Amino acid sequence: MNVLITGGTGQLGFDIVAKLKSLNIDISAPTHNELDITNQVEVAHIFEQYKPTVVIHCAAFTAVDAAEDNQKLCDDININGTKYLAQEAAKCGAKFVYISTDYVFDGQGTGAYKVTDKPNPINYYGRSKLAGETIVQDILSKYFILRISWVFGLNSKNFVKTMIDLGSKYDEIKVVDDQYGSPTYTHDVAELISDMIITNEFGIYHVTNEGICSWCEFAKKIFECAKLSCRVQGIPSSEYPTKAVRPFNSRLDKSSLEQHGFKRLPKWEDALQRYLEELEVI
Repeated sequence: MNVLITGGTGQLGFDIVAKLKSLNIDISAPTHNELDITNQVEVAHIFEQYKPTVVIHCAAFTAVDAAEDNQKLCDDININGTKYLAQEAAKCGAKFVYISTDYVFDGQGTGAYKVTDKPNPINYYGRSKLAGETIVQDILSKYFILRISWVFGLNSKNFVKTMIDLGSKYDEIKVVDDQYGSPTYTHDVAELISDMIITNEFGIYHVTNEGICSWCEFAKKIFECAKLSCRVQGIPSSEYPTKAVRPFNSRLDKSSLEQHGFKRLPKWEDALQRYLEELEVI
């Protein structure tokens, strides 16, 4: 097995690289300087050079607010880059893992979105990622589309690191309490992907750690685990306006995992505890 990983220095890509290396799987994880996925010629060259049997596509424009003002760049990376990779994967018959997002849904209601529910993104980032999903499904048959949410990992910035920083500086902070979803530890997602790519259980999956919370509840748990005395005041999203609209409901139904023989990820509280230990915060 030869695995090509894009975005190998990002939160999820970093853990996937580490996991596959621990399994002695042959990988190639070119940096952005080594592979510009928006350049079709460079993409074709890396496939010709490496001849992957599996592609794990983690590289993406993920700055949700910035995507509203940088739509062309967002499209180049999330849509065109995905298309070039998918086209080359189709030529060599490689399996393809596409990392998508809960933001493909509009966040209405309180139920958990199933993989069969119709997407309806409400911000530009979500629309670009949905376009990537469509491209993968149109070009390939051997694909795994993983919709993940509220990601935290060792590499790069994330909500947990931000909260620890703020909680160390202030006695009280305000965090929105009307957006609900599932925090997701990249280490656990990497474990699942390593299991997936040796199968032919292709399709769309919702992949998050188990359990639901608001951002406010998530922050409180972070401070509790890290033993920080900072108080958290819950506020409505209307008091914390952002450039891009966020879905209020990011609950995802993960039953498709079990239906295809995969284990659900551990509870998010357990994942957070392990992550803080990895960060040596606790």
